[in-house]
Amino acid sequence: MLAGWMTKIDPVSPLTSLDRPWKPRSMTASAFLSANVLLAYTAYFIGTASPGPSNLAIMSLAMGSGRKAAFAFALGVMSGSFSWALLASLGLSAVLATYSQLLVAIRVVGGLYLLWLAWRSARSALTPQMPLAHTTRTPDSSQRLYVRGLLLHLTNPKAILVWLSIVSLAVPATGGTSHTAPVVLGCMGIGVFVFSSYAVLFSTGTARRIYSSIRRWLDGSLAVVFSVAGVKLLSSRS
Repeated sequence: MLAGWMTKIDPVSPLTSLDRPWKPRSMTASAFLSANVLLAYTAYFIGTASPGPSNLAIMSLAMGSGRKAAFAFALGVMSGSFSWALLASLGLSAVLATYSQLLVAIRVVGGLYLLWLAWRSARSALTPQMPLAHTTRTPDSSQRLYVRGLLLHLTNPKAILVWLSIVSLAVPATGGTSHTAPVVLGCMGIGVFVFSSYAVLFSTGTARRIYSSIRRWLDGSLAVVFSVAGVKLLSSRS
């Protein structure tokens, strides 16, 4: 009878609560993952918002050619960024480890492209100052601006390494698409916000009036930035 009594209570015995200690572990892992994702978002925001070749180019286009041109260029930059994000989440690090010359080739092409951008900026800086009514540039077509932005990011080895770091930081080794997607989509949202903000803020009337007075200095500064970045890429050994 005692055995029968024990059998009756066995299904609701405290042994069924042995699964409960796993919940705090799951919550801890989730909290850790969330902390890493937030850290990745923060790192990406700081890296994207900090002045660099892409931001400076968007800023210059916004002030010199208007909002539409800046948005077209920024869309190209974001497309390049998304391409590297997708490849990083699919295991680009393993490919680069196997084919290390690929990164070298990208570095060379990127360095030459930055030097070409430096030449364009220097040529614009050497153009005599024009009256305010004629300061606004005649922009390239949206398609050409998009391609320029795309090439600027696709040929930037720093962008590759940043995405590899972001993905490895926020996604566990055993993580799949469910872990990678929030990181990539969140960072892409941050990128859209930052680059769009540059395009909007620097295309205002006030910004364009300021640009008309500092155009040659700004283009000269861009030429220096692009030149230094291009030379560093071409002379880098790592």
